[in-house]
Amino acid sequence: MIYKFRIILDADGDIFRDIAIDGDHTFESLHNTITQAFGFDGTEMASFYQSDEEWHQGEEIALFDMGETPGGVLLMANTIIDTLVNENDNRLLYVYDFFHMWTFFIELAEIAEPDAGATYPQLLYSHGQLPDTPPEKEFKAEGQEDPLSDSLNDEDLDDLYHDTNWN
Repeated sequence: MIYKFRIILDADGDIFRDIAIDGDHTFESLHNTITQAFGFDGTEMASFYQSDEEWHQGEEIALFDMGETPGGVLLMANTIIDTLVNENDNRLLYVYDFFHMWTFFIELAEIAEPDAGATYPQLLYSHGQLPDTPPEKEFKAEGQEDPLSDSLNDEDLDDLYHDTNWN
């Protein structure tokens, strides 16, 4: 079966790609398709995350196993798309380049029969241009108004950077 996804950049403007990929392909193939569709060179680290309807980050599907316990994480090269994505579990988060944190929302639009003579993966539609720099992110905990709380003062910050036992 062919999985049709919309991949949306987490940005102010409308920047998205629609792709079709065989459900028997791996997440690594999906990763390569996304990097090509958005014009990335594909040399940076990346991960998918399962997500719920509110886009909460779930289990990671990593490009490489960087964990302390080998085999403790799902790997893109070993994980088939249709084993994790279906009509009910239809959302993923994708982060490309952990230094710049290009973040994308991925939603399954349709599961369909393959078109006769078509090859997959396939870019179906492209809208908007990727900006030169990633959109600014504001990281904060749920319910927190400002990620940098006013409760820290200059002395607290000095303590963080100047440990009296520093050699």
